[in-house]
Amino acid sequence: MTELKFEIRLETPADNEIIQNLHALAFGPGRFVRTASLMREGVPPVACLCHTGWLNGSLIASIKLTRVVVGSSAGLLLGPIVVHPDFASRGFGQNLIRNAIAEARDAGFRWIILVGDAPYYEKAGFTKSPRGKITFPGPVDPDRVMVMELEAGSLNGVTGQLLAPLPEPGRTE
Repeated sequence: MTELKFEIRLETPADNEIIQNLHALAFGPGRFVRTASLMREGVPPVACLCHTGWLNGSLIASIKLTRVVVGSSAGLLLGPIVVHPDFASRGFGQNLIRNAIAEARDAGFRWIILVGDAPYYEKAGFTKSPRGKITFPGPVDPDRVMVMELEAGSLNGVTGQLLAPLPEPGRTE
């Protein structure tokens, strides 16, 4: 039996086509109309937080994080994350999420938000956001809004609509 070797690497431009194909395979065309996807449109992800998962030399997974704000508090929106359907439920996505959390904390980010299934993301330490505390600029099931503080107390008093931040002058990712 061949030993599985999973490796996490920083995403490169050469990975883009494979990642897009993974998203098409896993999520189909409906992925383009989800509120979280629409929020990311035209907003570059944080390059140092975009990673790929490689299994025995083949790219099988990807994760991205994008800057967002709620009021005056800045954080990250996790997603999209994708794992090739042939390798789902084997822990590869959880490995990418845990790596992303550690990298985001090391980079000085204070919190992460996402829209997803609670049983899956709770494994990585996310909790449900109190209903209505943080809203999205489009339809999102409030029971699927999950948050994580990377710095204790960083979500205290954070309430309102989640938005993509305005670009910082001179900043490139």
